[in-house]
Amino acid sequence: MLKKENCQVFSSGLRGAEAAFGAEAAGYGIRETVFTFAGHANERVEAHQVIILADEELQRGNISMEIVSKMMHRNYYEAEKIRRVLQTIFHVINSGHQVFVVGTIMPDKTVKGGTGWAVELAKLFNRPLSVFDQNSDKWFNWQNGWQEGRAKIEFATMACSGTRNLSEAGRQAIKELFAAAFAG
Repeated sequence: MLKKENCQVFSSGLRGAEAAFGAEAAGYGIRETVFTFAGHANERVEAHQVIILADEELQRGNISMEIVSKMMHRNYYEAEKIRRVLQTIFHVINSGHQVFVVGTIMPDKTVKGGTGWAVELAKLFNRPLSVFDQNSDKWFNWQNGWQEGRAKIEFATMACSGTRNLSEAGRQAIKELFAAAFAG
């Protein structure tokens, strides 16, 4: 059984799913670390630790936008802000062993938006990955393809990402995820 005092949540603390993951973790006394960069606002300013990544640190997560576009089956432009967001996501996923995401699984098996990059990195890093799909209101786990199932916190470090447009079902899924692991 996991002890909450040994657990830690990593995210970029943006409004929506990431803020909900952070708030839920904080409600159980679980440490929360938010990665961000200068000039990028996040909602979880009360996190235990907010790390503002310097340019050198952001470079650790640098990748060709052409590669990102091919993996995500969509076009990304060389805009500096999206590059920094993707570099920040690298630090989030690289820090947590298990990955939880709330978003939308697309017909091409990617996840919608920037959240999709978190999912692709989790796959590349071979992390246990669970996505709550807000279109079907169900959890899916990645095992060489999406398998409907349930999400369960099994490791002390968790990378959490997700949509800014969090539905009530998505918020409830996050609450239930933490309650199943830490309530009682």
